[in-house]
Amino acid sequence: MSQSKPLSLHVPEPTGRPGCKTDFSYLRLNTAGDVRRPPVDVAPPDTADLAWSLIRVLDDSGNAVGPWAVDIDSDLLRFGLRTMMKTRIFDARMVIAQRQKKMSFYMTSLGEEALGTAQALALDDGDMHFPTYRQQSLLMAHKVSMVDMICQLLSNERDPLKGRQLPVMYSVRKSGFFTISGNLATQFVQAVGWGMASAIKGDTKIAAAWIGDGATAESDFNTALTFAHVYRAPVILNVVNNQWAISTFQALAGGESVTFAARGVGSGIASLRVDGNDFLAVYAASRWAAERARSNLGPTLIEWVTYRAGPHSTSDDPSKYRPADDWTHFPLGDPIGRLRQHLTLRGLWSDQEHDATSKELEAEIVAAQKEAEQYGTLASGRGPDAASMFEDVYKDMPEHLRRQREQSGV
Repeated sequence: MSQSKPLSLHVPEPTGRPGCKTDFSYLRLNTAGDVRRPPVDVAPPDTADLAWSLIRVLDDSGNAVGPWAVDIDSDLLRFGLRTMMKTRIFDARMVIAQRQKKMSFYMTSLGEEALGTAQALALDDGDMHFPTYRQQSLLMAHKVSMVDMICQLLSNERDPLKGRQLPVMYSVRKSGFFTISGNLATQFVQAVGWGMASAIKGDTKIAAAWIGDGATAESDFNTALTFAHVYRAPVILNVVNNQWAISTFQALAGGESVTFAARGVGSGIASLRVDGNDFLAVYAASRWAAERARSNLGPTLIEWVTYRAGPHSTSDDPSKYRPADDWTHFPLGDPIGRLRQHLTLRGLWSDQEHDATSKELEAEIVAAQKEAEQYGTLASGRGPDAASMFEDVYKDMPEHLRRQREQSGV
């Protein structure tokens, strides 16, 4: 028997660490406009090339090019830019509030604002989003009350969720925003089940699930893909590849030698890999996937290539595990800056309007924050009424809870 070399284990490493500029060549980029746009009824195996390439619409000059450059109403584009700006300013204000100990923690979507904004505008009223904790732009696009959102963050006496959820774990049924779960990947199977129920009822509504690249390592991810494929569930399966989990590079979740979109093709699901910082590409791909789902053609998995520009949460310091200026070197740029460039090129936006809009949104958010803080903050201790803990659990309150409530004097 020949003598074998000792076995070795491969442990993926990021291509950049603190003090060392990241090499982003691993991203597998395409030139804007180069990737084909197949018919909506394409067979899932025939999307294999789309799972390895990168769909892009906006070129470096801000022009919309290629087959995915669909016609979008000018007012919708302007609203999209305004919504992304609003989301970013809101995030910045809430981080300050957290540092002032008005809430326990916060999670920003810095660098990812195009994803929720564009997909919200591409879907219909009545469709249901099953988001993670970084899709607040979905709520902004649906014009959800910022006062209500901030009250939830502050866990105060007007918190619409009565203190039962951690900050940023929103739930807004009327806007198609399913309750966020802190447990990774649960929303994927929930969305598939909701989509299946919609089909069983003969409805026309579809579901959109959201997950991060790290959560694809959870078993719920594979369970969701199996059910979605087998039953052709009307669902869009969004994988946000923002390169980093809390401190773990996306390669440890399996993104080193294959794309996350390729997992969809392997499960019999039509799959796309899209520039997540390109508002026009996000909108076009979302519309394509929504039409496919609504036409009883089954699910679509979309890997959105983007970058988590900020910390994972206010409890995280990303400078400990990646270069502090990493985002400024990310090849796909800033989603707000790119759409701003496109609209300016078309004469639909200007530097003066941008500055005026920023000031207007800042004032609007400050006013909403002041109103919300009138109902208490984490520091003030003015939380939901103690009686609320007995409510919304049973349709008819059981005798033992009725006695407990009486004994507690609430």
